[in-house]
Amino acid sequence: MSAPDDWNTQIIKEFRANEGRVGGNFEGAPMVLVHHVGRKTGKPTVTPMMYLPDDNNPNTIYVFASKAGAPSNPAWYYNLTAAGTAQIEVGTETYTVSVTEVTGESRDRIYSEQARRYPGFADYEKKVAGIRTIPVLALTRT
Repeated sequence: MSAPDDWNTQIIKEFRANEGRVGGNFEGAPMVLVHHVGRKTGKPTVTPMMYLPDDNNPNTIYVFASKAGAPSNPAWYYNLTAAGTAQIEVGTETYTVSVTEVTGESRDRIYSEQARRYPGFADYEKKVAGIRTIPVLALTRT
């Protein structure tokens, strides 16, 4: 198992053992486990990520394909957008969501709010300036 896989495995175990809460760098942050299938490999994967709840729709959360400011999008972004649906775990609940990419002004507003709440996201955006725009995906309960 590679280092990112080991890290993800530990976060997933902690998430499930603590009803969706984790500590360390993510202490107090809203976390979700996103189940997706590799569009090329067909391999099922679970990826932990931070999310931003939609203030007006309790059935929607937003996730950010930041990849910690890397110059490319994470594989899970392509898997989710290709599939258009996924399973997620929030707290102790698991359910199906539709996946929609948020663009334009709405994307900018949502990303800015995430960066305001969690300044690391502002740093990620600075790292990729002129290289890529960090995608924002809306995950809506179906």
